[in-house]
Amino acid sequence: MKLQGSTALVTGANRGLGRHIAQQLRDRGVTVYAGARVPSSVDLAGVTPLALDVTDLDSIAAAAAVAQDVSILVNNAGIGTGAAFLTGSVSDIRREFDTNFFGTLDVTRAFAAQLTAHEESYVLNILSVLSWFSSATSGGYSASKSAEWSLTNGLRQELAQHGTRVAGLHVGYMDTDLASAIEAPKLDPAEIARIAVDGIESGETEIIADELSRNVRAGLAGGVAALYPDVA
Repeated sequence: MKLQGSTALVTGANRGLGRHIAQQLRDRGVTVYAGARVPSSVDLAGVTPLALDVTDLDSIAAAAAVAQDVSILVNNAGIGTGAAFLTGSVSDIRREFDTNFFGTLDVTRAFAAQLTAHEESYVLNILSVLSWFSSATSGGYSASKSAEWSLTNGLRQELAQHGTRVAGLHVGYMDTDLASAIEAPKLDPAEIARIAVDGIESGETEIIADELSRNVRAGLAGGVAALYPDVA
């Protein structure tokens, strides 16, 4: 996909991976709307801050009225509460689904007409290796990302007839606020952003950003015994 001269919206663009993706797109000649619940928190020069709460339909509609001619949508906004299925707060799990699944769905629906008005357009949903592997300590997040993966596959089929490509980016732990409490090797979000934008430019429909994600995807073919040997 031609990036130079196109217009993009990146949700959750005020920090972490979203900020780096907005920066990468900006540096490649894209006009970027940087969505954030508090637009003043967007500190990246050369982009347009945009008030956007992906859990609020009125906020989404207002953002779609302001951000026009969007041909690249990056659904990056997401949360992880660390809620386990049996011991975590059900309200926290609902929040994860409201943001990670329904937020992605509602934003995509709001911008679909703009996307399909172009000869070529692109939707990138930021998923996770945990869309393929459930963690016992944060089951709500894993389930919401698995649902978002299914959403990505469904949107890809619905939007294909209009020339819009839909992709998911699968990645392990990154050095961002979302993974700050996790003790594990972490990836550089700036490098993941480069991989993501390269994938948009080349029109990929599945972007596997790291070795862990590649290994887990390969493990899907082995079923429960391969992914969860301790409980199979």
